[in-house]
Amino acid sequence: MNIAEIKQQLTLSAVLQHYGLKPDKHLRLHCPFHDDKTPSLQVYYKTHTCYCFSSNCKTHGKALDVIDFVMHKESCSKHEAIQKCKQLIGGPVYQTYVPSPPGISILGNMFIYFRNAVHHSKPAQEYIRSRGLDATVLEIGYNTAQFHHGNRKDASLIGPCVEVGLLSPWGTNTREGGQAYKPFAKYCIVFALRDSSNQVSGLYFRSTINDDDQKHFYLKDRRGLYPGYPKPETQRLILTEAIIDAATLLQQSAITKDYSVLSCYGTNGFTNEHWTAVKSLSGLQEIIFAFDGDEAGNKAGAKYAAQLREQLPHIVITRLNLPAGEDINSMALSHEPDIFVHLLSERTDFFLSSEKITPEPAAVAAEKRPSPGGLDTTNPYKLCYSTERVSYYVQGGIGKQLDSMKVTLVIERKDNSQKSRNKLDLYEDKQLDKLSREVSEKLLLDKSLLEADLYRLVDLLDEYREKDLIKPGGDNGSVTGVYPLTLQERTAAESFLKEPDLLTRLNDLLGQAGIVGEGNEPFIFTTYCHQL
Repeated sequence: MNIAEIKQQLTLSAVLQHYGLKPDKHLRLHCPFHDDKTPSLQVYYKTHTCYCFSSNCKTHGKALDVIDFVMHKESCSKHEAIQKCKQLIGGPVYQTYVPSPPGISILGNMFIYFRNAVHHSKPAQEYIRSRGLDATVLEIGYNTAQFHHGNRKDASLIGPCVEVGLLSPWGTNTREGGQAYKPFAKYCIVFALRDSSNQVSGLYFRSTINDDDQKHFYLKDRRGLYPGYPKPETQRLILTEAIIDAATLLQQSAITKDYSVLSCYGTNGFTNEHWTAVKSLSGLQEIIFAFDGDEAGNKAGAKYAAQLREQLPHIVITRLNLPAGEDINSMALSHEPDIFVHLLSERTDFFLSSEKITPEPAAVAAEKRPSPGGLDTTNPYKLCYSTERVSYYVQGGIGKQLDSMKVTLVIERKDNSQKSRNKLDLYEDKQLDKLSREVSEKLLLDKSLLEADLYRLVDLLDEYREKDLIKPGGDNGSVTGVYPLTLQERTAAESFLKEPDLLTRLNDLLGQAGIVGEGNEPFIFTTYCHQL
């Protein structure tokens, strides 16, 4: 990537946003390169340059482009600034040149032009705000359809724009003579569609003046995805029905830190390119449908979910339960931003129920649930309790102390083998509640059913410990059963019994406490003798 390509792809707006700098309404800001009490740095979005008018500034007298700005802001060399700019663009620092397909270069340049137009159009700014979007956070452009007029009218621009569909021949120019052209998607906000190398390969237009008839426009031979191909390390992917819905979620840092977002192109717009992108995600664990809460959205979500399940059976497929008639963008306009965190926390498995699951008390859930199987004690060091969807393994068995039940518990979801490993005391209700909540989020299972399972497991373990580990004996109910000892416990017991005068001391101590076993022998001594 050379300097010219960097300047084409990296806007001054993006650089200022990266450094947390926002010009005032006159496009001025306090110069970051000297102690500036009044705004003296003028920003020029059209040329992607800025100029400090203060004589106290080390940059005074020179217009700064994006590379110069980064160089002075980072106090680094120009070479280092170029590398930093490449990182800001989003591509690798070192890049091998690959020829772009026809139209790619002109689309990237035109999108930069459209983005700059937002800063000079109040109707565009008002519409963007009315949709709850922030053009300083998102890459949004505006098409005034004036890009081929006046001094900008040039054959090197007109020809490529006709080729990609931004212009089409339209009669004769009555004032100047010659060919006239009709612009595509006039008065629309613009979003870039990107290919697998993150280049602008298509554009999506949304009308700002027409909400009744045709309002969505794509260039011919549509290519690219919005906001781009998901990152290779993506584990959880949210699919939206519309680009504006995806843009709405991209503004939420609480969403983007844990999820990738990918827009479909309407209810029939999950294309082969979407399939390719999704299948390439080797670490993908979950796909979350965030389609509109209407009949069309529900049917489309169900159709694509079934196709994905067939092709990717190891992936968990869930859905956001939007109210009837609502979409992601409308929810953002009528609720606080944390509504999406709430909706994600209550998402449901697509193939369990089409209705929202309402949590209910664990005791009620346990009563409604079919009677589960018993405890598998074939291996006393790996006790197993299994339900229709989940298996619970108690690794290492359970202790004999009746006042607690500290275990290592493995919870496994059967359909995809996802696991959660935990250490806890099953007698602690707070720990059970916390575990149910955390496992519900991790394995995408209903919390109330998990909680009911865990309480049932505790009952089964209690029964197992009382019947199999501690066996009652004698008419008076004293304990003379056999305890299974670990090697460490057996060694300690043998060492203890070899101490001199052990019986005498035990008789004295236990006699003082009034504790005796069968035949007035000390209880503990009798127990150890049975063990050995």
